[in-house]
Amino acid sequence: MSDFPITITPEALDRVKRLADKDGREGIFLRVGVKGGGCSGLEYVIKLDTEPNKLDQDKDFEGLKVVCDRKSAQYLEGSVLTFTSNLIWGGFKFENPNAARSCGCGTIFTPKKTA
Repeated sequence: MSDFPITITPEALDRVKRLADKDGREGIFLRVGVKGGGCSGLEYVIKLDTEPNKLDQDKDFEGLKVVCDRKSAQYLEGSVLTFTSNLIWGGFKFENPNAARSCGCGTIFTPKKTA
């Protein structure tokens, strides 16, 4: 596993920074991860947060702190967080090489292997 499981496109980074600035909370960062559930097995988690956990790993992306828990990291390794303003399927998306398949909405996936 690399030092941090994901990379972020410039468009996604810009969008998250704008959302964090608008939110205005002290110590805000981006949390990425996965949780069980959904039609295909695991659901992506992406949210602004202010409460780090002791098992989190983090990385600074041009002034934005991004955090991922260790369990989620194994499912997100090598993923890219993207953002598009496309009217129909726009928003944040993960391009995940560990996904065997994804649902139509792109927020839920089945991992290639069980971690």
